[in-house]
Amino acid sequence: MSDVTDAPNFSSSSSGALRELAGLFLKLGAVAFGGPAAHIAMMRQEFVARRAWLSDQEFLDLLGATNLIPGPNSTEMAIHIGRLRGGWRGLVVAGVCFILPAMVIVLALAWAYVEYGTKPEATWLLYGVKPVIIAVVLQALYSLLRPAVKSWFLGVAGLAVFALYLLGVNEIALLFGAGAIVVAVENGRRLLDAAKSQILIAPFALGGLPLAAAAAPASFSQLTLFLTFLKIGAVLYGSGYVLLAFLHNDFVVRLGWLTDQQLLDAVAVGQLTPGPVFTTATFVGYVLGGVEGALLATLAIFLPSFIFVAATHSLIPKLRGSPLAASLLDGVNVAALGLMAAVTWRLAQDAVVDGLTAALAVIAAVLLIRFRLNSASLVVLGGAVGIAYHYIR
Repeated sequence: MSDVTDAPNFSSSSSGALRELAGLFLKLGAVAFGGPAAHIAMMRQEFVARRAWLSDQEFLDLLGATNLIPGPNSTEMAIHIGRLRGGWRGLVVAGVCFILPAMVIVLALAWAYVEYGTKPEATWLLYGVKPVIIAVVLQALYSLLRPAVKSWFLGVAGLAVFALYLLGVNEIALLFGAGAIVVAVENGRRLLDAAKSQILIAPFALGGLPLAAAAAPASFSQLTLFLTFLKIGAVLYGSGYVLLAFLHNDFVVRLGWLTDQQLLDAVAVGQLTPGPVFTTATFVGYVLGGVEGALLATLAIFLPSFIFVAATHSLIPKLRGSPLAASLLDGVNVAALGLMAAVTWRLAQDAVVDGLTAALAVIAAVLLIRFRLNSASLVVLGGAVGIAYHYIR
């Protein structure tokens, strides 16, 4: 494996390189529909095929590194590429510019939602959108199932997480607990050596903290909003759709600040916009705390990604080669699928309320899984069906 820290012979972070990074990632952030897999495919086309900044192997090395740390993979790929091309300033410029277009669009939609979301037309728009969102998450689960469930044991672990979450067990404890169990089962004696590894100790310690922090529903505060999203950004592994589980547990169950319907609406807006799915935090922040809440939530959820990329950039070869880290990732990934499935089950009860919404969910799932249609176009179509049904019923 090549060492990505030495491979590309890029110039220093000159103003020209930074402007180039800013322009490219603003463009990508504005047109990157379709979720993390589509974002990463666009980056490969731009930086490997078109500009030859990286080889395919170097690109894969970076992608593997993003899977070993929490946070949104496509955003972390942008941050890594910015670090390679423009140094520390490039790291910040690339990440911010990739996030910025989606944040601005989501902020505008959140304002419209708060101002007009209770109007009949908006209600029926969301009536048609919500079952399509359930199908989008099911398609993500389907596509992630094969690479994540590599053995019967991992499959059982995922089912156990699904059941335990529905029984009320904390999602972070499940995420890192599953990772710890898989490390123990797959590595046996190596687990004793893991106690000496500072890389692995920190995630296990973090997994237990939220249990003690759980409390009764609280009054809203910007500080709690910031710290909650900071925690989510610091521990969330897997697809951006795993964010559903964290948002549900923290903002619907623990804090009581959102309803299931508002959570689905937030995810729907995320599907209608380009860029990182994590900008759902912008929507939630605005609904709860206005513009200040939106900016704080966005900063909090993305800040850990910048820190993790900066901290691990030079450690990529060592992390990729560690069997303990690989086992931890296997356990965390399959637990993430279990969490996604459990939250989807709960949200489906709010989204699929009659024959039409059931039909929309099934048809959208078939079109996504069998024919690979674009999810954003299906979300728009679902909204159109909802509004049409409102006028013809």
